[in-house]
Amino acid sequence: MSYPQPRYLGKTGEISAMLRRSDHHHDLEMGRGARLHYLATGAVTAGEFGLYRCDFTGLPSEAAPHFHRTISESFFILSGTVQLFDGRSWVDGRPGDFVFVPEGGIHGFRNQSGEPASMLLLFTPGAPREAFFQGFAEWAAGRVPGPGEQAEFMRRHDNHLV
Repeated sequence: MSYPQPRYLGKTGEISAMLRRSDHHHDLEMGRGARLHYLATGAVTAGEFGLYRCDFTGLPSEAAPHFHRTISESFFILSGTVQLFDGRSWVDGRPGDFVFVPEGGIHGFRNQSGEPASMLLLFTPGAPREAFFQGFAEWAAGRVPGPGEQAEFMRRHDNHLV
């Protein structure tokens, strides 16, 4: 494996870094059980990756076992305990634990402990996951999807339940 071809061809570099402070308010309330922070969306990273922080409030919250055809997903536990599904079984993920899931890999996560927890989610490449999270948050807030709407929504956002 080698470095990719250069994408920046300037000679002196440029001032283009983005800073997001730790006290920045969350971007999306995912029902009563989780808050999502859009740290670096695919739009910001030119499609290279999407990085999000999920803060679980302690109320039950879950992403049921599923897989993606077009993106890989990685999880890094920052605090608390988050149960992670690796395609075989649920395991307790604790601070410092990391899971990489390649395209097609069955995975899921949940916080059933009743305690707050936090984790990073990394998607590569940087698919536009914000629309998925927004739609899911609307359902969690009580909007009931119409007939066939949930299946079409999941297909459109490359979420395949198992």
